Amino acid sequence: MIVVKEYKAENVKPAIEIWNEIVRAGIAFPQEDELDEITGDEFFKAQSFTGLAVDDTSGEVLALYILHPNNVGRCSHISNASYAVRADLRGKHIGEFIVKHCIEKARELGFRILQFNAVVASNIHARNLYKRLGFIELGIIPGGFRMKDGSFEDIVPQYILLT
Repeated sequence: MIVVKEYKAENVKPAIEIWNEIVRAGIAFPQEDELDEITGDEFFKAQSFTGLAVDDTSGEVLALYILHPNNVGRCSHISNASYAVRADLRGKHIGEFIVKHCIEKARELGFRILQFNAVVASNIHARNLYKRLGFIELGIIPGGFRMKDGSFEDIVPQYILLT
């Protein structure tokens, strides 16, 4: 069975391994630099919540998400999140599990909206999942994401109301 646990420093190694897989691929996250144990621990602890999807039998970390305000001040009621599933486990609905958990955690933390600023247009699996869960696509930002190969791809911002 999979459970979501709050990030703790002792989980930094598997968390950065999963995160860095996405960064290295260069087709989804905006970051270009990989995390190490120090920067990773600081990064994961700086979020409103970092959730780890864990196999509760083996303790193995399978995926993670970060949740934080999308902006400050008068817009701090809008949250933002990023999701990372271990490459060898994709397609097993772990992503759906952590997105649903994230939605509930965002509500619990008092956020009113969950917004994704930079969903890459070609990330069809994520876009289909978000649509099934009730997210609304806001339009297209042409060439809004620079891929690892230097080409530009459209991004599709989207949101879901949490109230």
